Amino acid sequence: MAIDNAAHFSEPDRGILRSLHATKRELLLLRRILWPHREVISALQHEETGCIDESMQIYMRDCYDHVVLIVDLIDNCREMTSSLLDVYLSSISNRLNDIMRVLTIIATIFIPLSFIVGIYGMNFDSENSPWAMPELHWYYGYPLIWAVMISVVLCMLWVFKRNKWL
Repeated sequence: MAIDNAAHFSEPDRGILRSLHATKRELLLLRRILWPHREVISALQHEETGCIDESMQIYMRDCYDHVVLIVDLIDNCREMTSSLLDVYLSSISNRLNDIMRVLTIIATIFIPLSFIVGIYGMNFDSENSPWAMPELHWYYGYPLIWAVMISVVLCMLWVFKRNKWL
């Protein structure tokens, strides 16, 4: 599995995640297959069974060195794959954080607006109660509420920008 460029990290895809996990499993399988070969070659190299004569010992050492080198390379590749997996999951987490920040800002803007609309959506009869809202009968009551709601949104956006949340 090869990752072509950094664009894959900016646009996370489940296929890349599956591919990284598959690569990690394949490397683990290769290591499990090669590890016993290392032990067998080492045992053949040090045993005096007569199966391998002295002239072949140099080749056995060479084979042993190659197997050890391959196992080390596989371990390095596993570490690199794990690092790539960590970087990829971190990029997904950063993307999720950006999305959550935007959704939180939108919700934060609409909560006070919903409160204002909820209060003014109540039906109070000003003739029956002294606690009724007098602004319900104002001539400019509707535009005034719109002005208050727009100013609340603008103030919140200003606070978000000042705190560098936007």
